[in-house]
Amino acid sequence: MSLAPSTPVASTQLAVPDIARPSVDFPPGILLEDVFLKYDPESLEISDDVKQQAQILKKAVEKMFQSSINQSITQKLNFIGLLQCLGISYHFQQEINHTLKQIYNTFTKENIIGEVGDLHSHALLFRLLRQKGYQISSGIFNRFKNEQGNFNETLTSDIQGLCSLYEASHLRTHGDDIMEEACDFSSTQLKSLANQLSASLVAQINHCLRQPINKSVPRFEAKYHISIYEQDSSYNESLLAFAKIDFNILQNLHLKEICNISKWWKNSNFEKKVPYARYRLLESYLWSLAMSDKPEYNIGRMFVGKLIGVVCLLDDTYDAYGTVQELELFTEAIQRWNIKPIESLPHCMQEVFNAIVELCDEIESTTTESGKSSFVVPHFKQAVFNQVKGYMVEAKWCHEGYIPTYDEYKINGILTSCFPLFITSFVGLGEFATEDVLNWISSDPTIIKVVSVIGRVLDDMASHKFEQQRVHVASAVECCMKQYGISQAEAYCFIHNDVEECWKIINEECIKLNDIPKSVIECIVNLARMSEVSYENHQDKYTNSELLKDYIYSLFLDPMHVPQPTPAGEDI
Repeated sequence: MSLAPSTPVASTQLAVPDIARPSVDFPPGILLEDVFLKYDPESLEISDDVKQQAQILKKAVEKMFQSSINQSITQKLNFIGLLQCLGISYHFQQEINHTLKQIYNTFTKENIIGEVGDLHSHALLFRLLRQKGYQISSGIFNRFKNEQGNFNETLTSDIQGLCSLYEASHLRTHGDDIMEEACDFSSTQLKSLANQLSASLVAQINHCLRQPINKSVPRFEAKYHISIYEQDSSYNESLLAFAKIDFNILQNLHLKEICNISKWWKNSNFEKKVPYARYRLLESYLWSLAMSDKPEYNIGRMFVGKLIGVVCLLDDTYDAYGTVQELELFTEAIQRWNIKPIESLPHCMQEVFNAIVELCDEIESTTTESGKSSFVVPHFKQAVFNQVKGYMVEAKWCHEGYIPTYDEYKINGILTSCFPLFITSFVGLGEFATEDVLNWISSDPTIIKVVSVIGRVLDDMASHKFEQQRVHVASAVECCMKQYGISQAEAYCFIHNDVEECWKIINEECIKLNDIPKSVIECIVNLARMSEVSYENHQDKYTNSELLKDYIYSLFLDPMHVPQPTPAGEDI
């Protein structure tokens, strides 16, 4: 993320007044005092009545799975796709996995294309199987082409089919030429329908085009899909009620997590201790929530939320406060995990170092009982050191006025994206944390590289104009312009194409990586999805957090209305 200071600070406030320090006037962050510090976490406990209602509704949905045995493949796929969109598929992962495996086995052993039927069903089959890591050929769409090799004109009025085809096209890999055509065809046709449809349908189409499912953060989209499902005259009452009550239960859990880390942040008093830095705790928590919203990952979510907030202080130290000489000493202190090299530096820099050490102590105490601290802590320390090495490279580039090539910049940008550190920490605190998995993460696997590149370059396109108003390291945009001798507009186009290439690699890696837990892969890919959301339309929502307020209100402060449970004796 682009992490820079939010408040200009006069040099007289700092420990070394004779050194010219930069000051940057950033918009203020979202104040914790306004909302989140007023909550008593105990007041957010879910009542027994709500828990009981949720269990009754969950069992009703489980019965739907049991009754789906005799349904068609298309009906099964529609049900699975709906559960995913409503944000409740995690409750039924075993049933979903079993059903998709059956469908895939049938698909590979028998010719079931005729049974699948229309364009929507083919596209849904393709998307759901690819999402699950099954290799399904894009050749299944050839039946929708004419003799000239183009998609049939008869498809242009099939709105559901076009939307599903567009969604499926975002699972494309290299060599999937037909899916490239599918993306262009479906998006063109959907845009052309704008003047022919009702306003509500146009809004749904535009949402599909703007936030395709494979590039969306699932939790951020759940409420939207619940509202759309509620407008469907054929909605199932139990399914809708369960989606709503589960959303509210998770909302309370996440709100409780914010309250806990907000109090930690307030007690840390970073505003006084590190006066040059920007404070973005709530905005930071959104990134950890994006990695996974599941209840069992609450410890990892809270830790990474705090970590990202502290990394903001760390990046501000390298980006807009320390001199090269000071930063070299700071980097040495991190490498040695010892404050001695920076004892002569400004006290505020020592506070940043101490904050990192305290987080390391926290991750050690959290993993000691499980016996994992012996390998989690060393990986965490190494990830922090790799992070500051990347910052140090940028600091030297800035000091020397050096503009690297776009390719050189991306290599270092994998570290300055912060993602390898976030992934190491989140995974290290999960039940899927093993030494093999953490060794894999630290081996610079392809999927982490490309996810990090997406985060780095989307951030740069959103923030570089503002950052170049001061002395700042060249961004991906400037590096691209220099390497290829192109304009800024052409650089934007080039980088967007590069991001699309990265997404193809992500899709390929999700199919290849059978030895890595799917939960780990999902956490990694969700960082790329959050990047798409956070830097949409070249806006840096992390820095300009006013742009995140709608998400924050929806996710944490606006519960869904849940209908009263069906009276006893009635069929739900």
